[in-house]
Amino acid sequence: DVAALLPEIASRVPETERARRLPADLAAKMARAGLFHMMVPRAIGGLECDAATALSMMRRVGAADAAAGWCTMIAATSAYKAGFLEPSVAKRIYGARDGIFGGVFAPMGRAVAEGDGYRVNGRWAWASGSANCTWLAGGAVIMVDGKPRLLDNGMPDSRMLIFPAAEAELLDTWHSTGLAGTGSGDMQVTDLFVPASHSVSLMHDTATADGPLYRFPTFGLLALGIAAVALGNAAAAVDDLVALAATKKPTGGRRTLAERGMAQADLARATASLGGALAFVEDVVGKAWAEAEAGNDLGTETRARLRLAATHATRTSADVARSMYDIAGGDSVLLSSPLQRRFRDAHTMTQHMMVNGSTYELTGRVLFGLPTDATFI
Repeated sequence: DVAALLPEIASRVPETERARRLPADLAAKMARAGLFHMMVPRAIGGLECDAATALSMMRRVGAADAAAGWCTMIAATSAYKAGFLEPSVAKRIYGARDGIFGGVFAPMGRAVAEGDGYRVNGRWAWASGSANCTWLAGGAVIMVDGKPRLLDNGMPDSRMLIFPAAEAELLDTWHSTGLAGTGSGDMQVTDLFVPASHSVSLMHDTATADGPLYRFPTFGLLALGIAAVALGNAAAAVDDLVALAATKKPTGGRRTLAERGMAQADLARATASLGGALAFVEDVVGKAWAEAEAGNDLGTETRARLRLAATHATRTSADVARSMYDIAGGDSVLLSSPLQRRFRDAHTMTQHMMVNGSTYELTGRVLFGLPTDATFI
């Protein structure tokens, strides 16, 4: 039961931060609660949640601890690939309820066709949650005669190659300001053979699972997962500030922080901003889900709005976390204050390429009706 697990996730934040990864026993409990199987097809034992439910769960875990929420998001969206594999292969990889999944979609590897598979070499940064994973995946450019194979749009062709976590070397490179407990160090493989059946193209493969979830764009779901964690983290920062302000009296003052007009106005503005960002996400996800339930592939404009809502929510959440940090004053700089962690985690999330500032240019082109390469929307 996820609700019963949330207090433990929150109480173990100091341990998670010190270890720079989720404790293995906590990750195992999260797996058994189904958090990592939310996007696995029901036909092979997964939960196949609707998008709104999955995002809500990520938001709740992110409120307890953004690092745990981030690992939930990574595992769930990594397992989404199960809907694009041959079902028996998908069940072998993603069917076990105690399975934990991760990977990096960025094509930092190189793959050469060999027999009925690929010979893969690569090193990937940001392999979040990898220390607890049973299966990992890495994006790799397909090489032919020493050169990248190109798609019709001139971009290198790439695939996600899925392999047992034990076959990868995990490198202790994760020393970060925020999301410290995600264990997002590098992973690498050397001359690893991966069967073609254990690979997926995020750009041109079609789903083998039939359901509205698998009509959603892969990159859109990843961006929305980031946004969900960010929204949960920011909502918790608001709660942290409200709890502090009820008793804190700024130096030289007689009134509590909560009784001060400036704090009241700042809190109100932040609450409105956060509520607006969440409403935008819920609106576009709801409309997209209705399209997918009707059996329609999501068009470029719908996909662009999903990406736009995700980026707006993530960056608005960072603004709210900063505002709560500012209102709290000197208390927020202490390691004993959750607000400093909320601030650090929020601004680390904004650096993910799925929600960085370039998204506005990409989605703005679509909104203007201009020709746009929609590969990564």
